[in-house]
Amino acid sequence: MALKDLLVYVDQTENSFVRLRLAADLAIRHGSHLTALCVREWSREQLDWRKSAELGLVSAAGLHSLDQRVEASIDAAVEHLQSTLTALTREHGLQAELRAIDGVAAVVVPQYARYADLCILGRDEPQGPASVTYTFSEQLLFVTGRPMLFIPPQGSSATLGRHIAVAWNSSRPSARSLNDAMPLIERAERTTILMINPSGLIDSNAGPPGEQIVEHLKRHGAVADAIRVENVPHGEIAARLRAEAHALGADLIVAGAFGHPRLWEKMLGGVTHDLLAHMRQPVFMSY
Repeated sequence: MALKDLLVYVDQTENSFVRLRLAADLAIRHGSHLTALCVREWSREQLDWRKSAELGLVSAAGLHSLDQRVEASIDAAVEHLQSTLTALTREHGLQAELRAIDGVAAVVVPQYARYADLCILGRDEPQGPASVTYTFSEQLLFVTGRPMLFIPPQGSSATLGRHIAVAWNSSRPSARSLNDAMPLIERAERTTILMINPSGLIDSNAGPPGEQIVEHLKRHGAVADAIRVENVPHGEIAARLRAEAHALGADLIVAGAFGHPRLWEKMLGGVTHDLLAHMRQPVFMSY
């Protein structure tokens, strides 16, 4: 499957411009149409301002003035995003559009994500009024039915998907993510399969050896190799994956999302949560 429709979720934060540029680079290399989705929703900080003003018994005129300032700030952010996207479109011949939608991001973004081949977003997005202990990005991972590509707020490289590190343990989630990431893998300059504790997770099963997945990728035209890393404590697997990917110079990690669809807010897999919570490189996940 080719990546023909990319969706990048942007908001009022400066990190949105990092995501927008990386998404544009990916869209250019894949010949994709890029939709930048901005939900005109008040940020948590802006909602806190409103609540503080109400508790401080600010007059109706004062509240109205605050509301106008917030809406003007959102207008300015949308305008800045539009000018950035327009510049990228003109410079690279990119097919792209910005859609600014009124509503709640937790409702709007999943609907738009289902009309795209891949959704690109950040880790620390607004959680929305109905959130509890899980993040907005974790919600989307389990409710959209589409692969997600998470961009860290800081330290992201200037490229995306040129050298891919795949976390492989021959499980259903890792197989799903690898298959969904195949359009990226086929166009990558290099793909490295990272097998953490394969003697306990892969070799003990009745299936093929882990290295056979390299041959599968090569049949897709990928430039691929594999690395085995043994004796990693379970609580350190995510950190070791990040460290190995960083040492390789990988600019994207592909990993399966472990969790339970009906209880994911309480039972998100430990490695999945750690990879997202402490990202150093962008992370591609499917569920």
